[in-house]
Amino acid sequence: MSVNKVILIGNVGKDPDVRYLDNGVAVATFSLATTERGYTLQNGTQVPDRTEWHNIVLWRGLAQTAEKYVHKGDKLYIEGKIRSRSYDDQNGIKRNIVEIFADNMEMLTPRGSAQPQVASVAQPAQQPVVDNPSDDLPF
Repeated sequence: MSVNKVILIGNVGKDPDVRYLDNGVAVATFSLATTERGYTLQNGTQVPDRTEWHNIVLWRGLAQTAEKYVHKGDKLYIEGKIRSRSYDDQNGIKRNIVEIFADNMEMLTPRGSAQPQVASVAQPAQQPVVDNPSDDLPF
């Protein structure tokens, strides 16, 4: 038995790039930064913060949700699978890329409220529920 599962909590590095395939399926991609805080060793040596950048890929309803509500700087919880692939760049050089294919996303950044609010969208995505008709956000 094997398991391919990753859980990330981090900040969105850029607004999602969303495109629609010929069959109408939405695909969103963006970068997510996770940071391990620095610390000081007992001997006084400073270990700096370490930031890792992750390539996130969302499909279908999750991609449409990201298109509407996810923005640069937002804090997200992402659950998914690690996928690697290679491609040839414009100069013919083979490049390798590692991506996180997300199947669950929770938006952790509060929207216009002092109280943190969490919206969870899992595949397959359903229509957002709006509790306050004057608020166009689903959380």
